[in-house]
Amino acid sequence: MAKTYQYCVAENWGKGFIDHVEAIKISFTGLPGNVWQVPAYNKHANLWIAKVSGTVKTLSEAQDIVTAEVTSAQNAWDADNVEGETAEQKNDRLGDRPADITLTE
Repeated sequence: MAKTYQYCVAENWGKGFIDHVEAIKISFTGLPGNVWQVPAYNKHANLWIAKVSGTVKTLSEAQDIVTAEVTSAQNAWDADNVEGETAEQKNDRLGDRPADITLTE
C-alpha cells in the first residue's frame, strides 16, 4: 500500500510558518507535540519541511510523540478536579477530555 502521509516535527513560529501559497498547495494537519502531517511524495511538502527545519519522523516515531502529548493532556484533565463539581460542570469548564489520536500512513 502506498504511503499517503509523511510526518515531521517543527515548531510553529507564527506568521510565515505556513504561507498563503503553501496553504494552497499542501494539506497540513497540525498535531500535538509539534508534529505535522503533510502529503507524502509531494515536492511542495518536502520544500516546506526544509524551510521550517522540520525533522522527518517515521509513522511510529510520530505516533509516540503524539501519544505522549495526548496522554499528558489526559492526565492533566483527569487530575483537575473541583470538589462537588459534576462531570457536566467539568466538561463545561474544561471542555471534553482530550481524545486519543491514531496516525495513518
